[in-house]
Amino acid sequence: MIFANNQWRYFLTAIMFFTRIPVHFEHFDEADLNKSTRFFPLVGILVGAVGALVFWLSNLLLPLEVAVLLSMVATILLTGAFHEDGLADAIDGLGGGWTREQVLTIMVDSRIGSYGAVGLLLALLTKYQALSYQTALFIPASMIAGHALSRLCAVLVMFTQSYVKAEGKSKPLATQLNVVELFIATFFGLLPLAFLETRFLGALIPVAIVWLRFSAKIKTRIGGYTGDCLGAMQQLTEVAFYVGLLASAALFAKL
Repeated sequence: MIFANNQWRYFLTAIMFFTRIPVHFEHFDEADLNKSTRFFPLVGILVGAVGALVFWLSNLLLPLEVAVLLSMVATILLTGAFHEDGLADAIDGLGGGWTREQVLTIMVDSRIGSYGAVGLLLALLTKYQALSYQTALFIPASMIAGHALSRLCAVLVMFTQSYVKAEGKSKPLATQLNVVELFIATFFGLLPLAFLETRFLGALIPVAIVWLRFSAKIKTRIGGYTGDCLGAMQQLTEVAFYVGLLASAALFAKL
């Protein structure tokens, strides 16, 4: 019972940290933030499910493209643009900084630069287009899988690299995960894929390529990750997954 209660508290902590859903704790312990990382992909399932529900309801009366846009708005509102902000900051830093110190300084600047604005716009536009070219019946499952898998990709960065700032919004999460926590995160991150047809698993290839490329870049440029890097990884791999689904469908259609 104590174990179950602890896991539930960690899950609620993850919801509190990664979404705008109000969560009340009688005795909040900041140490639980680190332990909540195991449920990051489960939060992704929740966020994806909300987006899928908004899409399904909207698509009953509105064109598919509008329903997709509204579902994206819903997920952004639910998370407070947490990951989109990280993507913009990370692109600004990596694009505008030459040294490690310059990159980190630009990342913490609350203002968005030209690199970040262009990168965020292109990411959102690509996500919108990639989802809009899918069938209405497939989009909900695609959204849930994309949100869960991309958050697992962020967790894998935390498992393989070190946090590089003395302070920051992800500092409470910076302690490296153990194998059990990674297993839990992996379970929830991959679970929605079980509801997709086998032919769509080819979408994991572009996700893996993006993960390896971006992981190598932040390791080379700043020696590890920041909270902005995690947000960027989530957004980039989510987009890669949706594009990969289209590519997989096109490939199998020609076979």
